[in-house]
Amino acid sequence: MSYHASRRTLLAAAALAAVTAGGAASVARGSRPTPGQPGPVPDDPGPAPDDPRPGDRPPPGPEQAARLLGRMSLEEKVGQLFVSRAYGHSATDPDPADAEKNLAQFGVRTAAELVSRYHLGGVIYFAWAQNTRSPHQIAELSNGLQRAAAATGAGVPLLLSTDQEHGIVARIGKPATLLPGAMALGAGRSTAAARRAGRIAGTELASMGVRQDYAPVADVNVNPANPVIGVRSFGADPRAVAGLVAAQVRGYQGAGVAATAKHFPGHGDTETDSHVGLPVMRHTRAQWEELDEPPFRAAVAAGVDAVMTAHIVFPALDPSQDPATLSHPIVTGILRERLGFRGVVVTDALDMAGVRQKYGDDRVPVLALKAGCDQLLNAPDLALAQRAVLAAVAAGELSEARIEESVLRILELKARRGLFADPYTSAGRVDAATGTAAHLAAADAIAAGTTTLLANPDKLLPLDPGAAPRLLVTGTDPASPSGTTGPPTSVLARELTALGCRASAVAPARAVAAAPGHAAVLVCTYNVPDGESPQRTLVTELLATGVPVVVVAIRNPYDPARLPRCAAELATYSWTDVELRAAARVITGVARPAGRLPVPVPGRYPLGHGLAYG
Repeated sequence: MSYHASRRTLLAAAALAAVTAGGAASVARGSRPTPGQPGPVPDDPGPAPDDPRPGDRPPPGPEQAARLLGRMSLEEKVGQLFVSRAYGHSATDPDPADAEKNLAQFGVRTAAELVSRYHLGGVIYFAWAQNTRSPHQIAELSNGLQRAAAATGAGVPLLLSTDQEHGIVARIGKPATLLPGAMALGAGRSTAAARRAGRIAGTELASMGVRQDYAPVADVNVNPANPVIGVRSFGADPRAVAGLVAAQVRGYQGAGVAATAKHFPGHGDTETDSHVGLPVMRHTRAQWEELDEPPFRAAVAAGVDAVMTAHIVFPALDPSQDPATLSHPIVTGILRERLGFRGVVVTDALDMAGVRQKYGDDRVPVLALKAGCDQLLNAPDLALAQRAVLAAVAAGELSEARIEESVLRILELKARRGLFADPYTSAGRVDAATGTAAHLAAADAIAAGTTTLLANPDKLLPLDPGAAPRLLVTGTDPASPSGTTGPPTSVLARELTALGCRASAVAPARAVAAAPGHAAVLVCTYNVPDGESPQRTLVTELLATGVPVVVVAIRNPYDPARLPRCAAELATYSWTDVELRAAARVITGVARPAGRLPVPVPGRYPLGHGLAYG
């Protein structure tokens, strides 16, 4: 099947699912657990016992925020618009290499100096910037940055943020709880589980001082070739995605963390990664309204604090060829006016190629503000970007009133999230909330409903662990999303052994020779391309040994369609330990497969496909 035919099939399937009652968006509430499987995750309408308590004093309302705005200089107001990276594990005592990076990029040595010099409104945490080594270290960094902000003239607390989507995008790893990502939750089809996952994630982030998460992803992934969204999306059914997005918004914000629906107006049918190029969305206006709009509309209805823009061109919504981040018709005309969003609009990172191809780094922040954005995320040259905004105000291109409009939204968000009442955290809060036994157990229970059995023609599965079968585990071992889990083949072998099997992991180069004498070979696949590939060759050669082959697609569920048919095929949607534990339980029959495909697999499986054990 050609790519274009596949895409049309996906669009048609998603549109059909959107109008089919009782489809993949159904809520798995009240169902009885199957034997040997954790029960459903209940809804939790009230605060969890370990939710952050920002303080006894009520936060300032809009009037107090407006008074604070009136005391700020123009430079301080402009600074509030910017959220920047900063290098180092400590606000005041980074490693020498990180101090040098800060000096080279910002003219200061420490993150605390960065906050002070640029009057920053927020800081974004990255693992590669050495910000996220451990929960206690993150909490100490957060406190140090908040102390730096308190010492500035305006004294406005920072909104500290990160991309903790879970699944394949996780900046913070163990001992924090790692949860199934969006497409795994889409396979589970439970809004209760999605909300609980958001509550757990938000509770743990808040304990570390992080009060804004750039999640959930609200893109509807209808393109198997999408290189940047994929399993970060809940699926291809806009109604199901909308329900899960709304649930996650309520979960995060119920824990005191600002949720951020992304990437508006929808990044789900692109063929280019906006980190390295400028994608073009070819949907018509009618297709956008049917497929891309519903999750964002649901997020707004759920009271989402922030929406992140996409660096994509969407000609049907704005023929100017400007990326959506810089598009007044999209940000103001559609998001603000059509959807009625009154919260904070944050750009995707301004150092990405998608927003830098048409305009220079001095014009991008100005045009983003003119489009209607509020927060300017991770400018490649912070000093240049701030000078450009100040110059635009001086020249009359931007009014100070326009700057104040965005700053007021940001201040109100900070007040709503309790930062004026108490911006600090403590080691005790981290210990009480992060990686707790209850959270880890909940993560396993949520994951139990996500593993999808795609094929089992000869009833090979479930394997009987009581017979102690010899199993070989091989395949691809991608690096852990957080750097704290894996490698996947070793984790899967270990979990199978713990359940009673005799499993060992071997490198692909040794797998074919080692296969004879085993009850089955399990092959972990990762983004198998069309046509010939080393992964296809491995599976073909293993099938030739006569040993049953089980394919475990540990990222995209599209892999089996690009491989020969095997004795069994499963999809886990990510390769962190929690997903692999769930897969091991399904393979051995300790748990029954419950996941259903949240996307169609062209040429092989329809949307909603998933097998059960008889």
